[in-house]
Amino acid sequence: MTTARIDEQAQALIIAGAGPRPASAVLSGPRAQVAAKVTGGGKTWRAVFPLRAARWGGAPLPLPSGEYELDVAGADLSDIAVEPALLPILRVQVRGSRVTISPPLDPVYETPEGQRTLEERYVSQIGGGENAVFFESFYGQTSGCNPRAIDRVLAERAPAVTRYWAVADLSIEIPEGAIAVVEGSPDWWRARAEARMLIVNDWLRRRFVRKPGQHVLQTWHGTPLKRLALHRPGFDPRRMAAVVKESRRWDALLAQNVYAERVLKKAYAFFGKPIWTDGYPRNDMLAGGDPAPIRAALGIGADERVLLYAPTWRDDRAEMVDFIDPEELAARTDSVVLVRGHSRTLRPGRDRSGARVIDVTGYPETARLLLIADALITDYSSVMFDFSVTGRPMYFLVPDMEHYRGQLRGFYFDLAQRAPGPLVRTQDELVAALSDDDATAAYRERYAAWSAQFNRLDDGAAADRVVSRILDQGWLTP
Repeated sequence: MTTARIDEQAQALIIAGAGPRPASAVLSGPRAQVAAKVTGGGKTWRAVFPLRAARWGGAPLPLPSGEYELDVAGADLSDIAVEPALLPILRVQVRGSRVTISPPLDPVYETPEGQRTLEERYVSQIGGGENAVFFESFYGQTSGCNPRAIDRVLAERAPAVTRYWAVADLSIEIPEGAIAVVEGSPDWWRARAEARMLIVNDWLRRRFVRKPGQHVLQTWHGTPLKRLALHRPGFDPRRMAAVVKESRRWDALLAQNVYAERVLKKAYAFFGKPIWTDGYPRNDMLAGGDPAPIRAALGIGADERVLLYAPTWRDDRAEMVDFIDPEELAARTDSVVLVRGHSRTLRPGRDRSGARVIDVTGYPETARLLLIADALITDYSSVMFDFSVTGRPMYFLVPDMEHYRGQLRGFYFDLAQRAPGPLVRTQDELVAALSDDDATAAYRERYAAWSAQFNRLDDGAAADRVVSRILDQGWLTP
């Protein structure tokens, strides 16, 4: 008989069984993998799987929630006994070789009745009384983008402000000194109600009730090439109503540049309230950050060429597009290839792997990756408007441009006419362009015009300007 239990003190999954000691034992998920320490003699064995892992040179954090597979070499796992337990960092259920890891939410609150109880309590709270900020980035899937950059400056200039970060689970690294609140937990609902300010980069989603004195800053998450909100193809009255309802929740909207200000204002019918056109805080580090420690943490040499592949998501597929073979690209260009999927592909997808390939889809901050990249490979992602701060080469891999532009989303301007780098359709064309210095030299004038229009305010001080606005208006107390 094989047994499994959760060791709450060691925060480990322990498997024990009869028979010879297995040669190896691995717990594999789409975004993380841990190996067990296996002990035992000839009659019984014991495997201890750590439920924390360090990634990208950071501190050990709980494993991401999701479905995992147990692979214990030569062992029969069909009779594993299940001992579900609540841990401080996560919950684990074992069914044969399948392991489900969940956020540390008390099961009573996972039921519709439990969430309804918490939501009703939230609605009835007076709220808005705590000198605190509730931060959320991409629905709690990451802790980066503009909210994190604002957090960094706010922590320095207003140390009396409590900083809550909404997270999908505790595998998400949050800024030092901040407090993680797992989405749907009592602490999450309470912080959302009591904080005097919410700083988010996407929709508020779950029913939001503004409390007296509470303010919402919508930073958004990119200058748009693809059509957004009310501008998306097709007439959908329900979508239109949802867009207007959402934008009325915001007190201020952040824009990277004047072009984005005009587009976002109309796309979200954001009239009568301020748009702060201050540059993007997330790009501050690109104006003078040090790439050396970031490269070192990722295990990349100072002299190695780094290519960052960062495509946007597709409305008609859940996972990241597979237009390149990253291992082949690394070999053919003598480069390290970083693969960065969109936040919407973080949960449905899985890490790419291969020699000199690092999947950084779950990496906390895109800006750190832009800082160390020697070149960017993208498609229609707003990352193009961020990377141009560096002045380094960009390549646009767009095999589905007609479909994306004509059917899925549409563009605000003709990318082919204005792109500050070559458009390619295949990996072979991409490799050729990466090997041809003249391929980017031909785009110098376009690149300069692009930077002048979109990056004029990306001067390293955007977060400081935003925090000054917040404090000047009295939304928080330093």
